[in-house]
Formats: sequence, C-alpha cells, structure tokens
Amino acid sequence: MSDRNSHGSGPLDLNQLRTFLAVHRTGSFTAAARRLRLSQPTVTAQIRALEERLGRELFERRARGVVPLPHADELAARLAEPLDRLADVAGAGPDRAPEPVHLAGPAEFLCTVLLGALAPLTARGVRLRVATGLTDPLLAELRAGRHDLVVATHRPRGRSLHAEPLADEEFALVAAPALAARTAGEPLPDALEREPLVAYAEDLPIARRYWRHVFDRRLQVRAAVTVPDLRGVLAAVTAGAGWTVLPGYLCRAELESGALRLLHLPDDPPINTAYLVRRPGPSANPHVALVRERLLSAARTW
Repeated sequence: MSDRNSHGSGPLDLNQLRTFLAVHRTGSFTAAARRLRLSQPTVTAQIRALEERLGRELFERRARGVVPLPHADELAARLAEPLDRLADVAGAGPDRAPEPVHLAGPAEFLCTVLLGALAPLTARGVRLRVATGLTDPLLAELRAGRHDLVVATHRPRGRSLHAEPLADEEFALVAAPALAARTAGEPLPDALEREPLVAYAEDLPIARRYWRHVFDRRLQVRAAVTVPDLRGVLAAVTAGAGWTVLPGYLCRAELESGALRLLHLPDDPPINTAYLVRRPGPSANPHVALVRERLLSAARTW
C-alpha cells in the first residue's frame, strides 16, 4: 500500500494506516485505541506522524472525539476494502469472531422495538453496539464509517447511501381515561385545545403535523410539558398530565390495557416511514447482513 507525495518518499506505514482507519470509523482516538488494543498516546502519535507524512491534517479535534476532514474521507474510501481484506486473511480461522455491528437510530424506536427483535441474534454470536440520535447527524456518521446500519426517519438524499423501507408508523391521538372522559362528546379539535398538551419539543412537530393532516387546521396551543424523549411523553400522558400524539408502536400496550384512550380514529392517519440505511456494497462483517435481514423480516409483523 503506497501513497507518495512531496512530504516523503516510499510507502506509507501500514500500522499508521490501520490506526487511521480505526479512528475514522469510530470517530475517537480513545475508541480506536480500545479497538486496536493500543494506548491512546500511541494512536495519537501514529495519526500525527501520518498527518506529517501526508502534509495535511486528517481530523478536526473536538471536545467529544474527532471529525474527519475531506481528505480523510477520501483516504478512508481507498483503504477500507484492502485493509479489511488483509485483516480477514491475517485473522482467518474458526476462532476469529466478527466485529460488533454498529447500529444507530431514534432512541425510542431502537429501545422499544428494534432491540427486542434483535435479541435472538446474540445467541448466534452477534455483538451489537447501539447509538441513538437524530437522523441527519447519524447519516453523516454512517457516511464516515462510524455505523454499519442506521434507522432513519426520512430517506437520505443522493446515492452515497442505500436506503430501504423498514416500517410505517401511524400516529395516534391519546390521553389518560380521565381526560378522555372529560372531553367525550365535545367537538374535536376545539375541546383538546383547551386541555394541556404534552409534547416532544416546543415547536410541537408531531402534534402540528397531526392537526394539519387530520383536521386541516393549525394547532394554536403551547405545550404544558415538553420531554425530548417520546417515552417520557408517554409516561407523562399516562399519568394524566395531558393529551399528546404518539407513534402507535409506542403506546400500543397502554391502549390495549386501558391505561390510555384513543381520542380520535381518522380515516387517513398520518404515517411516517422509517428506512434502514447502509453504505452501498457488501460489508466485510457477515453479521451486518444478519442484523439487516433480521430487521427486515421482523418489520413485517410490526
């Protein structure tokens, strides 16, 4: 493996290239050191030496990890396949275990639905490393090689990533039984706009979408409670803090038990499609395909 430029002659150091690829994929000197079983100062020194050899910085150092610069993305794209193939040859044998599968997506969907679907794979030796966050930052990290699979709330643009529909989630207008009884018989949506609303964020993204789609009007209220986690919204509404709009998968058990009541059953409820996103081409890790196939199969029953 060689890469010549004016700052040096001869081939690049293979250990430095392996370390660079680990940092690029993990987004952290510390995480790369753990993966490579090196000390963090060794990783830092190897990256600095490689940067000096190439005559340019490869990463932007931040308080939490590093962000690859454009030249680093180009170098990683060139190195990934040959170094992965070399690792396969060097580590071939029945005792070599595949790397963990790095899966990322919305915290609520991962914790409520996906992890339960993937649980049987651990008996087959699959190891999972799960990260949560918003779709756009996670897709950027997927492009940079930090994740193997991302569950996205919208289809990514461009052709650098491959997306396939995973599941459609319907949204439900719900409240605890006491509030449902208090508004029974009154015309919607006016009755609810006089009651407290529990929301995911101050701009009420889910409730506003429901109002536009179902009632064809703008929602003119402020939230009584905001919780940046839909599981917290569910807990607050179940306790009687107000009404809300939730994905059906999240509140199905509470509706079935009677802990929550469905306030409206529209003919055409709002639907959001979740996508399973990966980089094009086969992964060097066979367990990535196992996780993908399991999720797509399980999604048919959601």
